[in-house]
Amino acid sequence: MLITGSSTGFHIHLAPVACASVPAMTALAANTWDAFAARSLAGEALTRSECLEVLHASEDELLPLLQAAFRVRREYFGRKVHIQVLENAKVGACPEDCGFCSQSAPQGSPAGKEPMQSVESLVESASKAAAIQAKRFCMVTATRGPSERDLDVICEAAKQIKEKYQIELCASLGLLTEAKAKRLAEAGIDRFNHNLETSENYYDKVVTTHSWADRVNTVKLAKASGMETCCGGIVGLGESEEDLIDLVFALRELEVDSVPVNFLDPRPGTALAAHQRINPRYALRALCLFRFLCPKADVRIAGGREVNLRSLQPLALYPANSMFTSGYLTTGGNAPTDDMQMIADAGFELEFDGIEPDLSAAARRVSLPVVSPSAN
Repeated sequence: MLITGSSTGFHIHLAPVACASVPAMTALAANTWDAFAARSLAGEALTRSECLEVLHASEDELLPLLQAAFRVRREYFGRKVHIQVLENAKVGACPEDCGFCSQSAPQGSPAGKEPMQSVESLVESASKAAAIQAKRFCMVTATRGPSERDLDVICEAAKQIKEKYQIELCASLGLLTEAKAKRLAEAGIDRFNHNLETSENYYDKVVTTHSWADRVNTVKLAKASGMETCCGGIVGLGESEEDLIDLVFALRELEVDSVPVNFLDPRPGTALAAHQRINPRYALRALCLFRFLCPKADVRIAGGREVNLRSLQPLALYPANSMFTSGYLTTGGNAPTDDMQMIADAGFELEFDGIEPDLSAAARRVSLPVVSPSAN
C-alpha cells in the first residue's frame, strides 16, 4: 500500500494481490464514506445506524473514512488550522462533583487551589497568546457559575485585551444567567464555552451536582446574548457508543459554532482515575463522526489529544480544523513550536493575520502537581 499526499488530501494506492476481496472491500467502504460526506455537505444528518458504521470502521477503512471527513472539513475551512490558548484564571475549589475533574472540591481539588487572577495577569497572558498568533484566548474559572467579582475581573480584562490585541476572546465560567451572559457579551467576550460533556442519558453517572439540562440552558443563554457558542464533550468517560451518538446529535441540534472534542486523560484523585485511555484509532473515528454531523462548526482537538492520539495526532487534522496549544487547565501539552511543526509537516496551514508568530512568547505548560486532600 502506498499513501501519497496532495492539495486535495491523501490518497491510497493498493497494489494488486492474489485475492481481490481486500481492494474491493476498501473501494466499497470508500464509496460509503464519500456518500456520507456528500450528505453532510448537503445538510443531511446520518442515521444512527450509519453513525455506528463510522465508529465501527475497520482498520482498512480508516484512511478512506478520514479522507471523506476531510472533504467536508475542506469545504468550510480549506487546509487552515487555527490555534487557541487556554488560561486557568481560577484554579480548584469548584463545588461541582464532575468525576473527570481534578479541580472538584468534593474530590479534594487534587490539582490544588489558586485564587482568581488579576486583570493585569490575564492581560499579560493574552499578550503571549497574541504573540504566537493564537486566534482565540479563552479564560476559564473553576466554579459552578461566575460571582460578580469574577465577572468584574473577566469583563475588565476583556476590555483591556480588546484595546491592545487583535485576538478573539472566549470565556468558560460555568452556569450563566441571562444578565451575566449579557454582561459578558457587552464586555467583548466573543464566544462562551460550556460543554455538555456526554449524553443526557449518561450524564448523572459522571456529574450529580447539576443537570445536563442546566448545561443546555447555559448554551442557549450564551447564544441569545449574541455570543458564539462553544460546546463539546469528552470521549472516554465510560459512555456507550449510543451515548456518544446522542451527544453529537445534541450538539447538532443546538447548532453550536465550535465543538471541542476532549479525550479523557484520567486524573489522579478523581472518580475516573482508574479509567483507561481510549484507542487512538477510535478517537479518529469519533472525530469523523463529529465532523459529519457538525459540518460547519469548528471541530477542535482538545484536552487529552497528546496522550490518546499519540503518534496519530497529525491525522486528526483531517476532520478537525482547530486545536489548543500550550497545554490545558491542569495538564501539560504540546509546545506551540511542536504544534506548528506538526501542522506544516502534515501539509496544513496555520491561520494567522500575516504577522509571523513570536514563538519565544509562550512556553510549554506543565501539568499542575497533584495535591493530596490533606494538604488543602
